[in-house]
Amino acid sequence: MPSIAAATELTVMTFNIWGGGQNAGKSVDETAAAIRAVSPDIVGVQEVKPEPDPCTAESCVPTGPSIAKALAEKLGYHYVEQDAGNPALWANAILSRYPIGPLTPNKLGAPIDVDGRKVWAFNIHPTDYPYQPYQLLNIKYGAEPNLKTADEAIAAAKAARGPALDLLEADLKAADGADAVFLFGDFNEPSFHDWTKAAVKAGHQPLAVAFPTTARVEADGFVDLFRKVFPDEVAKPAFTWTPTSEPNDPSDHHDRIDFTFGRAKSLEVLKAGIVGEKAPQADVVVTPWPSDHRSSFARVKF
Repeated sequence: MPSIAAATELTVMTFNIWGGGQNAGKSVDETAAAIRAVSPDIVGVQEVKPEPDPCTAESCVPTGPSIAKALAEKLGYHYVEQDAGNPALWANAILSRYPIGPLTPNKLGAPIDVDGRKVWAFNIHPTDYPYQPYQLLNIKYGAEPNLKTADEAIAAAKAARGPALDLLEADLKAADGADAVFLFGDFNEPSFHDWTKAAVKAGHQPLAVAFPTTARVEADGFVDLFRKVFPDEVAKPAFTWTPTSEPNDPSDHHDRIDFTFGRAKSLEVLKAGIVGEKAPQADVVVTPWPSDHRSSFARVKF
């Protein structure tokens, strides 16, 4: 009889660490503590290098040293730098308890050997400009015009982040036949699950918008791990952007833009949550909190 592989459980996490902590004078220890609070097996990290000064909507190229190696050493993890200059990356790195193989051609993903099972991790950080929530809410960010309709927002989002998704889908071909594939990222775009009529009625969003990037990812077979556990976008909005402003700040808009996605033949999401500076915004509270984003994590079985 053919052997049946034992099920594997993993905790996965995505975390934008805000210029490697360097722009806000945060130590590697603080960032490591935030990750250690979840103890992930695999984590996709964005912004391992500092932002330049100035950093504008139109131009913000990562500069200076990466903290990926120092962060991995603090945690005792393997790591790989995703240092390509393409539309899907902004100073990214993948960290893992398990050995990591070579990166895909666009440096968006890598294989990870999890006790003999073939797992792939992809980690992206598409552009934040133009940012459609700000355009819809008349919040000034760069020179792009304000938007009035959902269709306008969808078209603008496709134009802004479509090139990143094209690169991702090209690299995902390397993961065909894997036991599990995970996708992490600060998408710089909300989820189509969250900008709904119910969210509008609750006052969370200005109008319903079927944002295209997360919809395209799910069309490729991925599951939004957080929303699998918490399907009610009104009861659990899980805003990852941003702990640095108040919810009623007219110059900002809180939203869920940091995601963990998973894909496997038999995928069970056991647990999910948000890591951040205080409750109820975060399910796991860490102080001091080192980033301008909250983090998202999930425990899965496949």
